[in-house]
Amino acid sequence: MLPGAVPADPPYAAMQDVLRSEHGRMIHFHWAGAYDLSGREMRVTAAVDSVYRNAVLQSDYARLAARQRTLEEAMRGTRVRVTSPLGTDLTFEIGDRPVTKQDGDASASRATAARNLIDREIEIPAGAVRVAPVESSVHGTIAFPPMAWGGTLVEGLILTFEAGRVVAEDAPSGLEAVTAELDAAGDAGRSFREFAVGMNPLLAIQRDDTPWIPYYGYGSGVVRLSLGDNTELGGAVGGGYVRWNFFTDVTVTVGDEVWVRDGQLVRE
Repeated sequence: MLPGAVPADPPYAAMQDVLRSEHGRMIHFHWAGAYDLSGREMRVTAAVDSVYRNAVLQSDYARLAARQRTLEEAMRGTRVRVTSPLGTDLTFEIGDRPVTKQDGDASASRATAARNLIDREIEIPAGAVRVAPVESSVHGTIAFPPMAWGGTLVEGLILTFEAGRVVAEDAPSGLEAVTAELDAAGDAGRSFREFAVGMNPLLAIQRDDTPWIPYYGYGSGVVRLSLGDNTELGGAVGGGYVRWNFFTDVTVTVGDEVWVRDGQLVRE
């Protein structure tokens, strides 16, 4: 899949139907997905292009794959906790859900072992570990940094979850925009979708004059706590709506071990 294609395009949609039938594999060269720290997607510039190109050519794929396997093993059979200075305190378990490790391996043997759609969609640049937690295990709060909802900048938003569902939403500014987006999305809008953590140091947040997040948060220590449909990950939430939310200062504790501290990957 070359840059510009989206699932609504008939050729891409047809290929996804093939992948869902447990056949085939696809390599994604999205070459987009740069976001500012408020969650707005940025235009691909020469600087963005350079970061992506370097990550493709210079990543230590063997080390990345080993690090991702270790994280998957650590998450099995224990509780994962995500906290932040703003007030996020969310816990979940992954049970036997598939963990997709975007390590750049697009081999036939990898496709043969695939357990969900995105296991067959290998993304370049590589870096993220992605999983749909068991919905009933998701409890706690997500406290959002200033972020755009429906074109409105919302500050101080806190969503409270019980058994994977939003049971309360509160914000001193812009709450109407949040409520409108979630209402329009139906059941999926108030469902926890996915935990993802970036593990590629070459895709870490770029500390330029205006800091930005490369490639969908696949860089070291960036965490996504997403809402919506997680069927492509092997989850139980349908509906089509997907909202990615990026967090750059969280701490991720797996069992008794800290893997990410204040946005920095600390466990190999």
